[in-house]
Amino acid sequence: MANRSNSDTAQVEHKDIAVIGCGYWGQNLIRIFAELGALHTICDCNAETLSRLEQLYPNINQETDFEQVLDNREIRGAVISTPAALHYAMAKQALEAGKDVFVEKPMALTVEEGEELVELANGKDKILMVGHLLEYHPAIIKLKEIVNDSEFGKINYIYSSRLNLGRFRTEENILLSFAPHDISIILMLLNEMPQVVSAHGGCYLNQNVADVTVTTMVFNSRVRAHIFVSWLHPYKEQKLVIIGDRKMVVFDDVNPDNKLLLYEHPIEWVNQVPIPHRQEAIPVKFNMVEPLKLECQDFSNCLVSRHKPRADGEKGLKVLKVLDVCQKSLREHGTTISLDNKGYFVHPTSIVEEPTNIGEGTNIWHFCHLMPNITIGRNCIIGQNVFIGEKVSIGNNVKIENNVSVFEGVTIEDDVFCGPSCVFTNVKVPRSHRPQKSKYAVTMVKQGTTIGANATIVCGNNIGKYSFIGAGAVVTKDIPDYALIYGNPAKIQGWVCQCGSKLNFGQDNKAKCASCASEYRRQKKERKLIVERLAS
Repeated sequence: MANRSNSDTAQVEHKDIAVIGCGYWGQNLIRIFAELGALHTICDCNAETLSRLEQLYPNINQETDFEQVLDNREIRGAVISTPAALHYAMAKQALEAGKDVFVEKPMALTVEEGEELVELANGKDKILMVGHLLEYHPAIIKLKEIVNDSEFGKINYIYSSRLNLGRFRTEENILLSFAPHDISIILMLLNEMPQVVSAHGGCYLNQNVADVTVTTMVFNSRVRAHIFVSWLHPYKEQKLVIIGDRKMVVFDDVNPDNKLLLYEHPIEWVNQVPIPHRQEAIPVKFNMVEPLKLECQDFSNCLVSRHKPRADGEKGLKVLKVLDVCQKSLREHGTTISLDNKGYFVHPTSIVEEPTNIGEGTNIWHFCHLMPNITIGRNCIIGQNVFIGEKVSIGNNVKIENNVSVFEGVTIEDDVFCGPSCVFTNVKVPRSHRPQKSKYAVTMVKQGTTIGANATIVCGNNIGKYSFIGAGAVVTKDIPDYALIYGNPAKIQGWVCQCGSKLNFGQDNKAKCASCASEYRRQKKERKLIVERLAS
């Protein structure tokens, strides 16, 4: 399929389009396609709705059966404006029937469904267009020109709000209903996908249907974007604010006169303090045409020219992928989620050198540096400013707090906790003027160990499972399982249960945990005192 041309405003009259779904928005589509002379059929399952529309469009064919529309060879384009839950199934049917498709947003409710539609359209060489209306708004097209101008500078921040009262839905939440508009514009302006996304929301009218959401997106270009959407708001607002390092621009779609305002607020640095100099807003002129008309013209023309529409299926799929992770974050109470499909999160300020093997659900936070050839298991937390050396192996559910360095030669098993600023070494006799890489000693930290803040683990030692090393301890020798140790040098000061509670052994060398009731036995083996957990 050829790339779209610049002549998408030219009107082409050919009655070969059917609008399926005659609700609130469907009637707007019917009006425009009728004005363009492209409307062939109106389809809705409600005969009463069709009867009312017949008075407005007496010469337009009407159908209550979607299958009849698909069987009609005179109809080339199907415009689907039904509830969102039906978009995927009806768009798929239309494509399979050989129709070009214009489906309202969201094109589907899952990424898998969206991918299937795009693949189907490409395989059949059919048009697949998604109703991202704002991409056709003349003010947005002009805004794109402004931010692309070198005088605007680099985009630093984007804020979008879409607020209203009413038109509550139960089949989709506010995120799926309102946010696609804003996401599509932000992706179009930045020409990149976000790296990470988080979304918070509230359900006030219907359980599990969010009425208000705030979404944060962070991009590789360091741009941040916030999207605030609500259908539970006392007034209507539709604004997009773009902050550049030289200028700022505001798109206010509710303002009937000045929809686009440019701000030139120069910032002067005085004694290393930024001082803004406020200027009056400059209205930006553009030729206003109804965006829906431009959108419908684009679809109508693409049926003939076979150009890709401005808002094609690939763009719709990108929006759907962002919405998908927003929904996941919303369900997980605002958890930050990556879009890289790797299953783990890396903060943009961190460096991860390939190759690495990082498990699903692991989060790597600010200013970390991970060397190549490391292995990190599932559901780990790597805190701020952590260094992990080459060939280090870390198990599942490990928590490494801020400012920890895990050097080559260290192996950490599952469920280990490394407190803030604890230290691992890997050379016993370090000398700056002599290479020591061949002399790295192996350190093994067994399952369930807790290492307190600022503790030092001297290399070449085995740290027993579920042992508890106190804050500031200096470990210079092997530690047995379940040992409680602290001091410099660290010594055994007692014993702890697998749950972390201190154990009190009786004269029979047995102990029962006061917290979880687990039982333990203490005995000497090869001159060493050891503790074993008894079977439950």
